[in-house]
Amino acid sequence: MRKRIFQVIETAREDDRLSNVYDVFMMAVIVMSLLPLAFKEETVFFLIVDKAAAVIFVIDYFLRLLTADFKLGKNGWSFLLYPITPMAILDLLCILPSLSIIDSGFRILKVFRLFRTLRVFRVFKAVRYSKSIHMIKGVFKAQKKPLMTVGMLALVYILISALVIFNVEPDSFDTFFDAVYWATVSLTTMGYGDIYPVTTVGRIVTMVSSVFGIAIIALPSGIITAGFMEELDRSIQSPKELVCKGTEEKEDQ
Repeated sequence: MRKRIFQVIETAREDDRLSNVYDVFMMAVIVMSLLPLAFKEETVFFLIVDKAAAVIFVIDYFLRLLTADFKLGKNGWSFLLYPITPMAILDLLCILPSLSIIDSGFRILKVFRLFRTLRVFRVFKAVRYSKSIHMIKGVFKAQKKPLMTVGMLALVYILISALVIFNVEPDSFDTFFDAVYWATVSLTTMGYGDIYPVTTVGRIVTMVSSVFGIAIIALPSGIITAGFMEELDRSIQSPKELVCKGTEEKEDQ
């Protein structure tokens, strides 16, 4: 029984309809629980939504605690370790803001209203149920080394550009941080225009920085796109492989 509960509440497999339904349901609850944050006033409807979402989140938390040994694989220790895992802490952060609805008559409970802003963390629960987000996570994990290399290249380029412009045009940049800020904006070709060079040499440095910035910014885009296509092909091939494997097993029988 507990194993089946674990299979349902975890990220759905393609062939597990009940788990898919649970994922869709939890995504809908998360979206509904965030709806009151888009309005300043608190209505009765929003209060009911918050209460219902809190109850569902509490049930989901205890179900995950109940099946922690399947998740962590550490036998009895799993039940003690699960509450301090990142996702469990995130679940608690999603539940705590709703404690302010228990009873507004007690002054001490008004302290929990400070947790209202923490309801925004509920959006991160979607990571657990969204297959698209899991695919994106897989892309970043697979392309971690190339992305880190590009990130280091961008960081070095920003620091070098900042050093050059800071020494070429010291009157326009009061601190080195201003130069780093300018270099970052130039690298990303945003061009806010709040800090800019005024001399000819400074403008030449800006042009060169912007041109090279386009090339550096394009690198991670290409890496992520290629990784996403590979991950998409892999996700498409996996169900086909399962079908082929099942067909072969039937033929062998």
